Amino acid sequence: MNDVDDHGIRFGRIAATIPVSDIQKADAFYTKALGFTKVFENGDPVGFMILKRGDAELHLTLQPGHKAASFNVAHMIVHDVDALHAICQRHRLRIVKSLQDKDYGLRAFVFEDPDGNRIDVGQPI
Repeated sequence: MNDVDDHGIRFGRIAATIPVSDIQKADAFYTKALGFTKVFENGDPVGFMILKRGDAELHLTLQPGHKAASFNVAHMIVHDVDALHAICQRHRLRIVKSLQDKDYGLRAFVFEDPDGNRIDVGQPI
């Protein structure tokens, strides 16, 4: 597949922006529990940060009145979905959709982060 369409547009990275009510709590979860590294933060107090792990990138934005959506806000492809599922269980996160092999070729589940944001996780079967 060509990365340039007939309009001459080339896309680079696209990263999900996750709204959070407590950015320090979210930072602690994504860095300590999931192993992301903070590579940028902005504001005083901090209102925005970028976290990276491997090819994955998340942007956290402070939204004090945040109410989580009832749909998935991000999708992650990982190389060990069972290990990530175990981490979510260990941190007592709500599992919205149980871990199972899907007919579309992924072993997948959906969890809610500490702010209730739904994250869909999958691993190719």
